[in-house]
Amino acid sequence: MKLGIISDSHDNLPALRRAVAHFKRIKVDAILHAGDYVAPFAAKLLTADELDPIPLHCVYGNNDGEKAGLKKILPQIVDGPLRLSLGGKTIVLHHFIDWIPKDKLAGTDIIITGHTHEIVNAPRKLPDGKEALHLNPGECGGWLTERHTIALLDTEAMKADIIEVNA
Repeated sequence: MKLGIISDSHDNLPALRRAVAHFKRIKVDAILHAGDYVAPFAAKLLTADELDPIPLHCVYGNNDGEKAGLKKILPQIVDGPLRLSLGGKTIVLHHFIDWIPKDKLAGTDIIITGHTHEIVNAPRKLPDGKEALHLNPGECGGWLTERHTIALLDTEAMKADIIEVNA
């Protein structure tokens, strides 16, 4: 299964449009957003009408202050951690790795986070001694690094590629 991974879009509409266009072009099976959309007007680019037929799984980030407005646009958005089963893998999606309770990581194959704006694409030791792939796609918004990054995750190969969606 091909999953499009995004985080920290921070109201950067041109970068978010490029990310969505890329995910549509390569025909991902689902998109996971790890939070920090910031305003509901930005989240409109991720609605079911915009992404059809690609499903979106999403959590709030710490800069998503207008939660009621975001919930109206993205009714599926939740406070993390969100546990999913996609492509035969157990995935935990949350905005920040340090906010995931250790007991929520048991049996996880993939952890997807954001918040730091730093790319992470590496194995991570879990509290139970097993390893999971920890993936942080960096920042789509590009405000801190001037890089607009997203990720493409292949659940069969358990491999992710970081993709720049610069202008």
